[in-house]
Order: sequence, then structure tokens, then C-alpha cells
Amino acid sequence: MKAIRRLIVLLIGTWLLGHVAAATNHVEFKPGQIWTDTDGVPINAHGGGTLFHNQMYYWYGEIKTGKTWTPECNRSWGGTRVESVGISCYSSKDLLNWKNEGTVLPAVQDNPQHELHKRKVLERPKVLFNQTTRKFVMWMHVDSEDYQLAHAGVAISDSPIGPFRYVGSSRPDGAMSRDMTVFQDDDGKAYLFSSSESNATMHISLLTDDYLQPAGKFIRVFEKRFMEAPAVFKHQGRYYLMASDCTGWQPNAARSAVADSIWGPWQELGNPCRGPEAAITFRGQSAYILPVAEQPGTFIFVGDRWNQFDLADSRYLWLPLRFTAQGFEVPWHDTWRLPLAATR
Repeated sequence: MKAIRRLIVLLIGTWLLGHVAAATNHVEFKPGQIWTDTDGVPINAHGGGTLFHNQMYYWYGEIKTGKTWTPECNRSWGGTRVESVGISCYSSKDLLNWKNEGTVLPAVQDNPQHELHKRKVLERPKVLFNQTTRKFVMWMHVDSEDYQLAHAGVAISDSPIGPFRYVGSSRPDGAMSRDMTVFQDDDGKAYLFSSSESNATMHISLLTDDYLQPAGKFIRVFEKRFMEAPAVFKHQGRYYLMASDCTGWQPNAARSAVADSIWGPWQELGNPCRGPEAAITFRGQSAYILPVAEQPGTFIFVGDRWNQFDLADSRYLWLPLRFTAQGFEVPWHDTWRLPLAATR
């Protein structure tokens, strides 16, 4: 009987330890390491972006899970895939401890003709809140398995945690759109930045007042520079961009640029990364630049460290920006904490 009691105590203790460990709060950022949510499960929100709304941060991203394989149509450039599950959402008040809010835009499982079918491409979700319509608007890269559709898709919701209703997709202003992001300016105007013209040139498109489609005004920038993974932010009246070269899943030197107007001219600044493996963006790629709401002038580089042959094990790179006389830098830190004061 005593042995049974000892076994029961041991089992209860093991259970409690597991739950205590799962509930342990994160107190610092650890770029490139496994990052768990408030349930102790690795966060699954790749190629994503964040939204700050009503004192809460929301992180949206691609769900990467299951077996990684290479479709025959992508073998020439190593375009590995996993079946699409959909878009996830996590919520946090401190940017470190994230609660899983579930799949807010699921992939379609049973209709191969649907644009969101699990065998197709659903990437780089970004969400904006429209103050006029009171809707949450998600833009994303929607594509065929061979990346020849090259569309930008839109979904809307009444809540930041969904569910989002898929509206449809198109080629913005009649042009190809692959890697993309959206940017909301201080005046409420919103813009779509996308790799276009077979990734050779970036397009910047003004969105309609409801953010649901292009308004018909756009410009071509960085012609023949082959830039993807755009991330855009604004600081002290100037517009900044971070992006990467087009090398598939393989990391490369990051790009950066600055402009006094969203419409340019845009001036390239070079690779902003500093530290070990800076020449390959710390083995990662840009996804988003996050403004810290409580600290004006403080921004976080949000990136992905892709694992080409096991995409489900891709990690995150969150690193602080610092401003310089020439522009901005992203220095490497093994670990780091908020708050950080703006340096310029």
C-alpha cells in the first residue's frame, strides 16, 4: 500500500512539475531558440506580422506542420513545402508570453480548386485595423503550388482573433504579387508592398479607404533588384524598408532603404545586420518590423530562420533595432530584454 501511495505522489509531482514548467513566463528574447506559448507548445506563426489593438498585441503567421517535401514543379530552386493548415493568431501583453488564439483562417481541405486549398500557397499574413469600417483586414500571399498565380489575398473579421472570412485574391494593379507586407500610415492610409514582375521589381500600391483592394495608384521601385520579404516602418517622419535577396530558402544579406515619402525616391542603405553571421541575416529572413507601442521610437526586427528540409522546425529571430546617422541597424544578441530606449 505504501508503495502505491509513493507511486501516486510521484505521478502527481511529475504532473505538477510539467504544468509548472509549461506555465513558466518568458522574461527575455532568445533569438533562434524554440519559443513556446503559454501552454508550453512551440509557437507556430511563421512569415507573420503583428497588430496592436486595445492594449493587446496579436501575432499572425503561417502554420507550418507535418512532412516537408519538394513538389516536382519547384525542384529547380528547392521550393520545399508542407501542406497548408492556415493562419494562426497569438495574443500577448508583453511581447514575450503568447496565448494561442487558434487558427483564424483555415486552409480548405476538400476543394482542390479553392485558392486556400491545403496543397496551395498561403504565406506572409499581415493584419490592419480599419478605424472607419471597424473591420480587421488581413492581406496575404496566395499562390499556386508552382508560384505562378502570384496573387495577393484578402480576408476580413469583426474581431482580432477571428474568424476571418476570405474575400478573394487578385494581382494588384494587374501585376504579380508574391512576398508582401502592408503598412498603415499616421493618416490612416494603407499601402501594399509586394515583390512583383517575377520578383524583379517591388510595387507599392495605395489601398482603398476600406483596405480591401488597390485604389489604382502605385509605383515601381527597386527595379531589377530582385527583393522579397519586405518589412516597412516609419520613424521621425521617414519611411524605412528591410528586405532580402531572392535565394529561395537560403539566407542572404539583408537589404534596407529609406525615403522621405512613401512614394519615394527610395535610397538603398545596405545590409543593416551587425554581428556574427550578419552577412546571411543571422541565418534568417525579414518578415515584419514591430513598433513597440509603449515605447515610441523602439522597434523590433521580426524574422524567420527557415529550416528548408523540416519547415515545421523553423525558428524566429526577434531582435532590437537601433538608429544611426545613416539609417538603422539590427545588432545580434544571444538574449535581450525590453525596455530599450530609442537611440535617435
